[in-house]
Amino acid sequence: MKRSGLATLRNAESIELSALPTLPIHRFRDQVLTAIANGARLSTFFAMRTHRQAVRLFAVLADDLNGVLHALSSNVKESFPSLTPVCPQAQLFEREIYEQTGVLPEGHPWLKPVRFAPADWPGSNEPATPAIGHADFFRMHGDEIHEVAVGPVHAGVIEPGHFRFQCHGENVYHLEISLGYQHRGIEKALTAGTLGRSLHLAETAAGDTSIGHAITYAAAVEGLSRMRVPARAQALRGMALELERLANHIGDLGALAGDVGFLPTSAQCGAIRGDFLNMTALLCGSRLGRGMVKIGGVAFDLEPARAAELHSRLRQGEKAVTAAVNLLWNSSSVLSRFETTGVLSCRQATDLGLVGPAARACGVYRDVRHDFPTGIYSLFHIPVSTLNAGDVYSRALVRWLEIQRSIEFIQELIESLPPGDLRSSRTPSMGANRFVVALSEGWRGEICHTVITDRDGKPTRYKIVDPSFHNWPGLALCLRGQAISDFPLCNKSFNLSYCGFDL
Repeated sequence: MKRSGLATLRNAESIELSALPTLPIHRFRDQVLTAIANGARLSTFFAMRTHRQAVRLFAVLADDLNGVLHALSSNVKESFPSLTPVCPQAQLFEREIYEQTGVLPEGHPWLKPVRFAPADWPGSNEPATPAIGHADFFRMHGDEIHEVAVGPVHAGVIEPGHFRFQCHGENVYHLEISLGYQHRGIEKALTAGTLGRSLHLAETAAGDTSIGHAITYAAAVEGLSRMRVPARAQALRGMALELERLANHIGDLGALAGDVGFLPTSAQCGAIRGDFLNMTALLCGSRLGRGMVKIGGVAFDLEPARAAELHSRLRQGEKAVTAAVNLLWNSSSVLSRFETTGVLSCRQATDLGLVGPAARACGVYRDVRHDFPTGIYSLFHIPVSTLNAGDVYSRALVRWLEIQRSIEFIQELIESLPPGDLRSSRTPSMGANRFVVALSEGWRGEICHTVITDRDGKPTRYKIVDPSFHNWPGLALCLRGQAISDFPLCNKSFNLSYCGFDL
């Protein structure tokens, strides 16, 4: 539906590409900024080259309050007026558009690299992408100002990422985060493969969010194919997604405990996280949930014997994690390190467009499962967990509240698993010249997949926004005025993905 220069659509609802308004760039900019001023936010903002080698901009705005998405586009040539000076949440998107197309967002304060490219990157159409490690970093000058550089190569088993601190003594004045060292090319590959191969690629967009990205990919294809997923399959998808959330939230609480040297919770949560990963393996044979989700449904059922086993393990896991995490909350030394550390205000979180627990810990009431429910979440509602302090403690406690509610949700699903098929009988066939946006609430926050098909019904543009893309600027901002020794704790309280950023 078109309204005031915007196309309005539901989560995973596809529309004809011709139904998407194409506005003059100044009107496009005004529409985006007006929508954001009225409470919407940028879910995605990207560019695509057309057959005439022009560049078409696409923006998708999430209206959380009304549960709808607004989409619009504009054709541009060499440049367009930047949204960033008025809308900070656009800054990374505009830098990415510049790197991928060479179209200049005029007035952008600093077009720093989003991603780097090897010198021999084959067939690159990204004219502004710099060579690996070549960047103009922000620097401060003055007496006793010093710079601390960490990475991009780290001591642990971790993807590359560079953190550069400008400090006065122990106090951090500015943190600059530089990512995109791998140039993985997931989005490009998703326009070239078969549906089955592409589903596997989607699972690897961020490996610790395999279920989240697989569900979002499948929802996009199902929307384009106008497929209905059976209720039993939707319930099993919901179980898998919440198990993924549980394993990662539990692991994060253990890691936060480890960062402040509180070993009882650190050690116990490490083991309990493994127990919850094994519950996902009980569901589908893979601890990461690989192969569980299929287009049109799921690959594995949960018969009564395994349902009873999962229910029993869930009860045991709930007791174990409650005991381990209560040690954390009952330690005054832990709380003194968590409270008032790495604070972000609600206004800052809103301006940056943060998502997931990082946003909810700042008092931002935002959760795809509540605001844009699809599948099982349309029938079974999980309360949104929010706090207001925006510090490490709040980000930890939001996780704990979500752990309890996800366990309750899975237990309820096991007891009332709907009967029926596991997959749609229809063969997926994406329509020609269509546009779809699919959202899911991964454990880090909103996952957004946008697909545009060509006249043959093949993806001509596939755009992924992992929640980390929204949230990395929040980590940088929360370090201002903190001691540099607080960085590991703040970093773990966000626990963002390097590979999910580098697509």
